[in-house]
Amino acid sequence: MPEPEDFGLYDGPDLPEDATSDLPQTFEVEPEAAGERLDSWLAKKSGLSRNRVAHWLEEGRVSLGGLPQDKKVRVEPGQIYLVLIPPLQDAQVEPEDIALDIVYEDGDILVVNKPVGMVVHPAPGNEKGTLVNALLFHCRDSLSGIGGVARPGIVHRIDKDTSGLLVVAKNDAAHAALSEQLKTHTLARVYHALCVGHMREACGTVHEPIGRNPQDRKKMAVVKDPSVSARDAVTHYRVLESYPGFDHLECRLETGRTHQIRVHMAYLGHPLLGDELYGGCGTPFYREHKKLIHGQCLHAAELDLIHPRTGERMHFTCPLPEEFLKIETLIRNGS
Repeated sequence: MPEPEDFGLYDGPDLPEDATSDLPQTFEVEPEAAGERLDSWLAKKSGLSRNRVAHWLEEGRVSLGGLPQDKKVRVEPGQIYLVLIPPLQDAQVEPEDIALDIVYEDGDILVVNKPVGMVVHPAPGNEKGTLVNALLFHCRDSLSGIGGVARPGIVHRIDKDTSGLLVVAKNDAAHAALSEQLKTHTLARVYHALCVGHMREACGTVHEPIGRNPQDRKKMAVVKDPSVSARDAVTHYRVLESYPGFDHLECRLETGRTHQIRVHMAYLGHPLLGDELYGGCGTPFYREHKKLIHGQCLHAAELDLIHPRTGERMHFTCPLPEEFLKIETLIRNGS
């Protein structure tokens, strides 16, 4: 199943789907890393979060010469550390009675308008109050199982602070069909965004690969170094309206990488307003109105798909959220 948005619970090296025991993996210290703290170096080397590495060090999963290591030790060139990676385990997710803004529903699919602030599926730090918790309550047993118990029915996702349309599969056949549409780009998504500054061209395409930022593993970035893992990413954009200091954009995704629109717009020098991760909080407007701006100003406004059972082409839209409209009005009025 294609994964357009990195929606696994495990953020480390790929594990076999049937992993049931610790997976040993070795990491060798390169000369330029001499003197770095073990937890910091291993996090960068492995692609894991520093907290995850620290937890494994505390559990004795990281050793050198057969001896468990402390996170504060300094690494030396040529050392080879052994890491015992635990098996992937799906979390048990409980149904929760959370209101959903359902745009469309039948026996095969459900289209929902996700609000700002809601996480799509449970992950460390966000085990409750997610869209999946709400779906389990609303749909009961009518969700596909392809995504596993932690993300039933989830075909694609949007970030916590991005609002808008998502399609959910209510059975495995629908899930497989929708996933294929993502792969072949017949499932189309259109976003609206407020970016800082003004685009050089009224419309254009950003075709740049996206991968983990080598300097900050919490961020994604345009990565052109062939030695760093990255995936092809294409975003088409056009300016719908220009305001003093900002543009209102329409963005169409050809691919669906993690933080794709946010990364591509920041790469062009025009991060999304309110995007703390990629530089969208440095304007006087943001500082004056930050109590109103909850994350990046990005909304999934349109969704096109082929119904997995009937073959009918379906088009869904949802209006910009009230918060987005208030921000835009303030910008328009120069407030």
